[in-house]
Amino acid sequence: MSSGGAEDDIPQGERKTVTDFCYLLDKSKQLFNGLRDLPQYGQKQWQSYFGRTFDVYTKLWKFQQQHRQVLDNRYGLKRWQIGEIASKIGQLYYHYYLRTSETSYLNEAFSFYSAIRQRSYYSQVNKEDRPELVVKKLRYYARFIVVCLLLNKMDVVKDLVKELSDEIEDYTHRFNTEDQVEWNLVLQEVAAFIEADPVMVLNDDNTIVITSNRLAETGAPLLEQGMIVGQLSLADALIIGNCNNQVKFSELTVDMFRMLQALEREPMNLASQMNKPGMQESADKPTRRENPHKYLLYKPTFSQLYTFLAASFKELPANSVLLIYLSATGVFPTGRADSEGPYDFGGVLTNSNRDIINGDAIHKRNQSHKEMHCLHPGDLYPFTRKPLFIIVDSSNSVAYKNFTNLFGQPLVCLLSPTAYPKALQDQSQRGSLFTLFLNNPLMAFLFVSGLSSMRRGLWEKCQEYLRKINRDIAQLLTHSRSIDQAFLQFFGDEFLRLLLTRFIFCSATMRMHKIFRETRNYPESYPQLPRDETVENPHLQKHILELASILDVRNVFLESTIDDY
Repeated sequence: MSSGGAEDDIPQGERKTVTDFCYLLDKSKQLFNGLRDLPQYGQKQWQSYFGRTFDVYTKLWKFQQQHRQVLDNRYGLKRWQIGEIASKIGQLYYHYYLRTSETSYLNEAFSFYSAIRQRSYYSQVNKEDRPELVVKKLRYYARFIVVCLLLNKMDVVKDLVKELSDEIEDYTHRFNTEDQVEWNLVLQEVAAFIEADPVMVLNDDNTIVITSNRLAETGAPLLEQGMIVGQLSLADALIIGNCNNQVKFSELTVDMFRMLQALEREPMNLASQMNKPGMQESADKPTRRENPHKYLLYKPTFSQLYTFLAASFKELPANSVLLIYLSATGVFPTGRADSEGPYDFGGVLTNSNRDIINGDAIHKRNQSHKEMHCLHPGDLYPFTRKPLFIIVDSSNSVAYKNFTNLFGQPLVCLLSPTAYPKALQDQSQRGSLFTLFLNNPLMAFLFVSGLSSMRRGLWEKCQEYLRKINRDIAQLLTHSRSIDQAFLQFFGDEFLRLLLTRFIFCSATMRMHKIFRETRNYPESYPQLPRDETVENPHLQKHILELASILDVRNVFLESTIDDY
C-alpha cells in the first residue's frame, strides 16, 4: 500500500476496499491466464470458463469505478493499471468474437479500446523507466488496430498506426532493446495490409469511401417462388491461410481476412441483445446464430489442420454444412504415378519449418513417396460423410477437381485459376484475385478492367446493377435442367448462395476478358457446372458487357465467347 498514512491509521472500511480490490485483481489475472490452457477447438468446453472470467472482470471494472478515490490514496492505483483492466476486457470481447464469430462483440472490444485512448490511460507510461510497461502499451495499439481492421474503421487505423509509429520510435530511442526490428515489422505489415485493396472508391472531396463486404440485408439474392433448393445451412467454416509472401497482419493474411468477412453479417449493436457473453438465459438466446462459426488457421501444420477439421466435423449439427477454405501454395506431384488416385495429384502446402527453404522451395524426398506436408484431396475424403463445401485458392487448385463423392452427401468444390495472365501476376502479394471476386466482386471487376479508382456515385450504381446480375444468376442456377443437385442443395443458405453466384460471375467475367485466354486462367468446379447454362450463358454475358459499358471498359471484353469453343 502507498504511504497515505501508517497502516494502522487506515479506516477499516478503506482497508477492506483495498483487500477486496487486490482479491479481484489477482482472481482476474488468474482466470485470464487460464484462458491460454483452454482447447482452441470445440465449442462447448470454454463457455462456462469465459463466463466466469467476464464476471470477475465486470466486478473489477465496476469496483475500481466506485472506489477510485480510496484506491488512489490507499493503494496507489495508477492510470495505466486501469488501462490494463480495460485492455484485458477488450481482449476478452475480441476472443469471444473469435470463438463465436458474432461480429457484435467486436463493437464491444472497440468501445473498451477506444476508452483507453480517449482517457489517456497509458499516457504516463513513458515517464516510468520500465520498458515492459511500454511494451504493454505497444501491444494494446497492435490489438486495437486488429479490431479496427475487422470493423473496417480505416480512418481510426491510420491514426493508430501514426501513434504507434511515434511510440515505437520513442521506445527504441529510450531503451536499447532487441525487439526493435519486430515492432518495425508490425508497422510495415499493417501499412501493407491497409494498401491491399487494388481499387479506391472516392467521395467528391477525394476522401476514400470505406466499403464493407460483410453480408448486408440486401446482400444475397432472395429465393423466389418456385425455386426448389435444399434446406442445409452453413454452420462451421475453416479458413486456412498458407500462402508464401502474402501480406498479413497478426496471423491473418489478406485472403483469410477477405473470406472471413464474406462469411459474416454486418455487426449489430450488442447492448440491445445481451449483457455479457456466456451469461444469457437460454430463453433469451436468438432463435438462430447470425454467423457460421469459424476457425482461423494461419500456416497450420497438417496435424493442426486435421485436428480442427475433426473437431468441426464432430460438432456439426444435423442439416448443416462444413466449409473449408484453403488459400495456400500448391504442391505438385513428383514423377509419374502408376495410378490416378486421390493422392496422385498433389494438393496444397501445410506448414513445416523444416521443409520450407527461402519461403518457396519444398524439400524433395524420394519420388515414389507422396509429399507429407500437403493436404491431398484424399485427406478430405473421410469428411465427405457430411455436407462439405470446399473453396481452394491455389496454384494447384485443380488437384481437387479429381474428387469422388463416396458417401452421396452434398459436395461442391470451387477452384481458383491455377495461373493468371502476366499483367496481373505482380498483385499476388496483395491477395488473390479469385478470393477478391468472392469477397468484393465489383472491386475485382474494376481491377481486371484496369481501373484503380472510382467515384462513389458510379460505384453505387454498379453495385445496384451487380445485385441484378446476382438475381439473374440465381435464376439460371435454379432453372437449369442439367446442373448437379449438389449446387442446389447448398443454395438455400444465404452465405453459400452468395458465394456460388459470385463464383459464376467471376468465371463468366474471366472467360469474356481478352487477356484471360488460357484454360488455366479460368476457375473450375467439382462437380462441373453446365457452361452453356451458367458461366457462358448469353444472357449473363450480355449483363457483363452492360456493366463494362457503364464503366466505359467494354473494349477489355470479347463480345461473346460462344465461338471460342
